[in-house]
Amino acid sequence: MSRVGKKPVEIANGINVSLDGTQLVAKKGNLEKRLETHGRVDVKIEDGKVEFAKIGEDKQSAAYWGTYRSLFNNIVVGLDQGFTKTLEINGVGYRANIQGNILVMQLGFSHDINFEIPAGVEIKVDKNIITINGTDKQQVGQTAAEIRDFRPPEPYKGKGVKYTDEVIIRKAGKSAGKKK
Repeated sequence: MSRVGKKPVEIANGINVSLDGTQLVAKKGNLEKRLETHGRVDVKIEDGKVEFAKIGEDKQSAAYWGTYRSLFNNIVVGLDQGFTKTLEINGVGYRANIQGNILVMQLGFSHDINFEIPAGVEIKVDKNIITINGTDKQQVGQTAAEIRDFRPPEPYKGKGVKYTDEVIIRKAGKSAGKKK
């Protein structure tokens, strides 16, 4: 049984939360995020906390209970602190820079790779480190994954784009074989 749904979501200072029918609305300044619950969970807002409750006792109800609680917690954390992913570019001549709203990368191909930065995401480049920031956890992770997919790290020299906390397991290269 899920224990995630039992924990209430703490509402950070400066974030206003309201219930609009079956939609939970979180606002901070002029930024607004909505979560449509489709009536699958019962939501209570009181004392700076949002509590979720199951409607039924079946497995599906328990799954929605924990899922919607996690999704709303990600919205509150995103509005309060934001989410960050960092990528590292390794390889001779591999580099990236930002030109307007486009991330331009040279990753060993015969052409540059132009990646349009999505709305709601901020990208910074410092030497060989790409930092992706945003308020939507899914969008930040998806953007990082799309950038990494242009040149995933290879196992022999580790060249490519990788997450900074990712460990690349290296393979041994060709070795001169012994003659029998």
